[in-house]
Amino acid sequence: MFDTALSTNDLVFLAKGAGITIVVTAISVVIGTILGIIFGVIRVQLGAVLSAPLTFFLDIFRSVPLLIQLVLANAFVGMVLQLQLSGFFVACLVLSLYTSAYCAEIVRGGIDAVPTVTRRAARSLGMSWGQDMRYIVMPLATRVALPSWIGLALGVMKDSALVYVVQVTELLKSTQILITRLQEPLFLLLICGAFYFIISFPLARFGGYLEKRWSND
Repeated sequence: MFDTALSTNDLVFLAKGAGITIVVTAISVVIGTILGIIFGVIRVQLGAVLSAPLTFFLDIFRSVPLLIQLVLANAFVGMVLQLQLSGFFVACLVLSLYTSAYCAEIVRGGIDAVPTVTRRAARSLGMSWGQDMRYIVMPLATRVALPSWIGLALGVMKDSALVYVVQVTELLKSTQILITRLQEPLFLLLICGAFYFIISFPLARFGGYLEKRWSND
């Protein structure tokens, strides 16, 4: 019979770690999505030349590994700015910018997917730029961008496992702590994977539901 030293308190400890993972992911995805929408619209409106500085800034977050970003940001805040900010704050800040960099590309691609003829027709009807974006572009672009955004949100949730480097005890870090104490790596990693599945599955299914519903409209 399988025997384990894992206790109920250990499961509660893992659940708390999963809670931290959810909170970090939610904050990062919400802020990153808002920034990504703003950055994406700016890139489309200004064009490739005028938006080059913004594009370069976003390319940094897309090109540099997230682990390095977290370490450098934590060192910059503590050593250069001399600020006593929590690892949680630094993690959310870096992950939000990281998310916004990818979300901006998703938004840009979604807007570019809206036919130019459709936008011209809207403007010919007397719609302002704001009305065109609100009633024509964004509804159509959202349908195109949603699958990629769902994938981004799930990716950020999994990438949040790296925030342990700034002393945030999320799900994977909690699992590592228990592995060190209990010496049951395979079993604990299996439980950790189950927690990640429970967190991500509803989001994936909800995204699939919306995509299917919109495709039938």
